[in-house]
Amino acid sequence: MRVIVVGCEYSGVSTLIDGIYEWGQKCGVQHHLDDHFTIPDAFHLTDEEQQGMLDMLPGIKERFQRFQIVYHVHLMHKFEHVLMGGFHIEEMVYGPRYYYPGKNIQIREYEVDLPKDVILVHLHAQPEVIRKRMDDAPHPHSLVPKEDVETVSDHFKDEVRMSWIQRKFDIDTSDLSPTQLLDTFLARSVPYLNASDGNTRILNG
Repeated sequence: MRVIVVGCEYSGVSTLIDGIYEWGQKCGVQHHLDDHFTIPDAFHLTDEEQQGMLDMLPGIKERFQRFQIVYHVHLMHKFEHVLMGGFHIEEMVYGPRYYYPGKNIQIREYEVDLPKDVILVHLHAQPEVIRKRMDDAPHPHSLVPKEDVETVSDHFKDEVRMSWIQRKFDIDTSDLSPTQLLDTFLARSVPYLNASDGNTRILNG
């Protein structure tokens, strides 16, 4: 199973891919997981290194992001089971808006090189739900301001709609618990699974 999960910050992207990862382990499937495309990378870097990423000049940020996306396209082919949080579509939404304003980027060229069995999942929630999550559990380096939620959410919707990835669907997470979100994903993903994925799903629930 190769999955890219995207959506506005606080829509549940990390929650879902963490849930899929844990589910996979119970099923005997080891997913390669990468959820570090939002600047700064809070998963693998120290506080000092995170601040260094934030302080990088805009042109350097764009180059770094472009290079790591190309590298992870390679990883999508290397591993049979991969989970990507945000990835190239997030970069299209966040990059020109927050990292390197005014710079035009292209992401469709990456999709041509992706494996054909990639599943793209778009998570979204009502704006008031997103803003409440921001208040209830703020991220250490929150990126999206409250006033941008509608605009950013609409941009994700448009990018997913225009994506060349054929296997894709969306989930409204407004009223879903983490367990319900995982169950919804597993049910909605069935039509897009490979034979080996389907066997894992049937045998392990």
